[in-house]
Amino acid sequence: MKEKNMKFSLTPENNQRLLTLCGQHNEHLQTIEKYMNVAINNRGFEFIITGDKIATQKTRDLLKQLYNLTKKHENLDPREIHLMAHSIKEQDANEKHDDVSIHIAHGQIKPRGKNQRTYLQNILAHDVSFGVGPAGTGKTFLAVACAIEALEKDQVQRIILVRPAVEAGEKLGFLPGDLSQKVDPYLRPIYDALYEMMGFDKVSKLIGKNVIEVAPLAYMRGRTLNHAFIILDESQNTTTEQMKMFLTRLGFGSKVVITGDITQIDLAQNKQSGLLQVIDILKNVKDISFTFFGPKDVVRHRLVQSIVEAYEHKN
Repeated sequence: MKEKNMKFSLTPENNQRLLTLCGQHNEHLQTIEKYMNVAINNRGFEFIITGDKIATQKTRDLLKQLYNLTKKHENLDPREIHLMAHSIKEQDANEKHDDVSIHIAHGQIKPRGKNQRTYLQNILAHDVSFGVGPAGTGKTFLAVACAIEALEKDQVQRIILVRPAVEAGEKLGFLPGDLSQKVDPYLRPIYDALYEMMGFDKVSKLIGKNVIEVAPLAYMRGRTLNHAFIILDESQNTTTEQMKMFLTRLGFGSKVVITGDITQIDLAQNKQSGLLQVIDILKNVKDISFTFFGPKDVVRHRLVQSIVEAYEHKN
């Protein structure tokens, strides 16, 4: 494909903001070059981007968005650069879509790419939603964001966050501490998402009031959960019986999101994953949605996407 040159200028001119954008020794520009597969040259605020037509257009948009960020931030987080680059790279230049985002007290959360946007739309439109795919695709983080928004808007009275306490090679009985101390490490990713979006003090207070409940899957048996936003994380490690038990906990005014990665099953070899089975059983049930993520949807360090793809090719 013939390469094109895209020329443009950044305004308003501000030397400190330009330095923040480019990074020390142009490290930010070099990161963008690798990710977008283009060459970037600049003389002050005048930029020339060389690459295929679509890539140069998207890189120009990315640089302008990052430059806007420098109005408020003295430093650009490499993670933010990667996330914005991923979002712009995956977006179809001709695609028309409704803007969808999550609004919580700590700010606005927008989806990164087409699949995350579809995932959010599915969660908002369905009482039961599944997000299936590799780590780093935002499945749990976005589900927690939706739960927080629903709670803050009084659409639900409680948030219930659930995980099966299953880990390769370990049994809970052999771990030190009481039950809470044994279970907490399995739930740490959920805690991390809550703390990032609500703050440690508020989360602790809501957990103390039982407005937010974080629990192992076994604690769900025999309960009916009304007016709650319920998230089952790491659902690939449920058995078929546990998955059925969990899905039948759904009560009035509640919403359920189930996330999992079918390539990371830690169950014993004679146990079938409840997630694998339920995809086939419920695929045609109205008002239940499935969103499937792939390696291209990974929004962590760019090498994580390459690692996931390498493992997929190996299998």
